[in-house]
Amino acid sequence: MFDKLSDRLGGVFDRLRGRGALNEADVLEAMREVRVALLEADVALPVVRQFIDGISQKAVGQSVLKSVTPGQQVVKIVNDALVEMLGAEQSELELAVAPPAIIMMVGLQGSGKTTTSAKIAKLLKTRERKKVLMASLDVARPAAQEQLATLGTQVEVETLPIVEGQQPVEITKRAIQAAKLQSFDVLILDTAGRLSIDQQLMQEMTAVSDVAKPQETLLVVDALTGQDAVNVAENFGEKVDLTGVVLTRMDGDARGGAALSMRAVTGKPIKFAGIGEKLDAIEAFNPERVAGRILGMGDVVGLVERASQIVEKDEAEQLAVKMAKGQFDMNDLRTQFRQMNQMGGLGALAGMMPGMKKAKAAMAAGNMDDKVLTRMDAIIGSMTPKEREKPALLNAKRKIRIAKGSGTTVQDVNKLIKMHKEMAGAMKRIKKMGGLKGLAAMFGGKGGGEPDIDAALGALGGMPGGGRGGQGGLPPDLANLLNKKK
Repeated sequence: MFDKLSDRLGGVFDRLRGRGALNEADVLEAMREVRVALLEADVALPVVRQFIDGISQKAVGQSVLKSVTPGQQVVKIVNDALVEMLGAEQSELELAVAPPAIIMMVGLQGSGKTTTSAKIAKLLKTRERKKVLMASLDVARPAAQEQLATLGTQVEVETLPIVEGQQPVEITKRAIQAAKLQSFDVLILDTAGRLSIDQQLMQEMTAVSDVAKPQETLLVVDALTGQDAVNVAENFGEKVDLTGVVLTRMDGDARGGAALSMRAVTGKPIKFAGIGEKLDAIEAFNPERVAGRILGMGDVVGLVERASQIVEKDEAEQLAVKMAKGQFDMNDLRTQFRQMNQMGGLGALAGMMPGMKKAKAAMAAGNMDDKVLTRMDAIIGSMTPKEREKPALLNAKRKIRIAKGSGTTVQDVNKLIKMHKEMAGAMKRIKKMGGLKGLAAMFGGKGGGEPDIDAALGALGGMPGGGRGGQGGLPPDLANLLNKKK
């Protein structure tokens, strides 16, 4: 997401950083380029005007022009303004009420309400340890209620039994009663949609809202529709008391105009972003982290959080024991590949790591995609258990056999072996620094000895590609720090 905008802004700020001193003309020229970049990203014109006016006034101030690092100062001003535009702080769901807390999902047909309902239910169940009930109020769309029931089975969340002929208000009353009687913490109401906003839809939503009195009314909109998504949010906001917005298909929105305009135009916070088709592909919308990604600063905190959710505790403990001995074999490497795939693949990870924009572009130019991970996994799968445990056994004859068995080349096998050696070396260096806890301390004390967080940081250290000084895929600053520590 935001790839086009990020690339444009990255070019502007690289030129600013490359100059030892800036004058007012330099800054104003950069602001014009930022303005064009935002308009090309489909950000609403009034939002762009307000944004540019605000940052221009600060960026041409004496404190910036006379600064030792004026380019960095301008970037910081833009970053702060982006965070403000996106909503300043992460907006949490209001669930601290007498149960059940009711979440009402609204939006147009095709925006992804039903799937998003299941995603949020899974999120609340797994991360918040909430007991969740879902109920479909969509009696207009064929099989809509059955669809929610199927999704409920997949995410292991209960759904309200379907009673033929009941209307939305009746279903709502039954759902609230069931949630109270069965002690559910959260009730998610998946309302009906239409192809466009009409009076019947609004009347139905108002009637349901009057009965349910929801703590949260979340509007689900498709980010790919750009400014249409913002217009839909404005129209819904006039008729329904919205508490927040969920943007779906954010992973496919390279421009990002809807996200950047939404808060400024509607006054409603973006609470979640859908980042893929899988039922765990949703994340809380954090303005600071999103601004960091747009400006190429990465999102290490988000990356660590994602890793900590993927890494299995048992695997983490096994890896910690091996690392304490300075060991790292092909089985461990294979586990790393699979974790990286679960975390979104190479492209998603590169976009979240500081200073990795150019590496991500190089990967794309070299046709290096997530299939690389699959091929590497196939190569390891073609090895014998003894070869995986002791890669030193891999001579020329064995490499030819492995290449044939995995449908790859001997060169591919050699690349994998080289990658393994580099990562094993990085693991030994981490061991000298005090293991994963020592690495965690470098991230500002993150982890605190918790096995899953520590292992997540270990996974970051083991990522192939990128980085400097032979440190695998560690962020450059951390790689440099590791070099100094040796």
